[in-house]
Amino acid sequence: MALSTVVVLAISFLQVSYGLYFHIGETERKCFIEEIPDETMVVGNYKVEMYDKNVNAFVPTVYGLGMHVECRDPDDRIILSRTYAAEGRFTFTSHTAGEHVICLNSNSSAWFNAGQLRVHLDINVGEHAVDYQQVQAKDKLTELQLRVRQLLDQVEQITKEQNYQRYREERFRQTSESTNQRVLWWSIAQTLILLITGFWQMQHLKSFFEAKKLV
Repeated sequence: MALSTVVVLAISFLQVSYGLYFHIGETERKCFIEEIPDETMVVGNYKVEMYDKNVNAFVPTVYGLGMHVECRDPDDRIILSRTYAAEGRFTFTSHTAGEHVICLNSNSSAWFNAGQLRVHLDINVGEHAVDYQQVQAKDKLTELQLRVRQLLDQVEQITKEQNYQRYREERFRQTSESTNQRVLWWSIAQTLILLITGFWQMQHLKSFFEAKKLV
């Protein structure tokens, strides 16, 4: 039981916050899919490095090379499209629950001659995206007030996650019912086709036997 709880908590943590790095070409585009509840803030921090053949390692990029970030909601509407520097932070708030697509590509063409790029990316969703130290300084909160604020944000995020899971379950149920209904109608259509084909064959054989005066 304890192990299952740990696994569930680990999966939940991975869903709201993860850090990674990936390699792309200078003109290549990389996209990620993130399932996000509605009215949820998403914060992404990134840093771009370029490969230097002289030192055989990734080093800070040249001046002028940056990243273009584009985010689309489940309805394929663009909610963020902006070019940033080689190291920066992007933020957006979801208005529709579902799969959001986050795409990154360098703003350059091959004339930078950067070759392969390494992009460090850290995405935080929900209350994990809030900088509580900044909130405490801005609102002048005590440690206790800040902790209460964090707990309230966590409860709100859990509620949003539960509503999103109910939405997914309802959508899955509708898809299953629609699939089952189509299978049923296809089975009925197949049965009718077999009956019509059998009746036609019987009539054809009857006509054939009568024409040959076998009956």
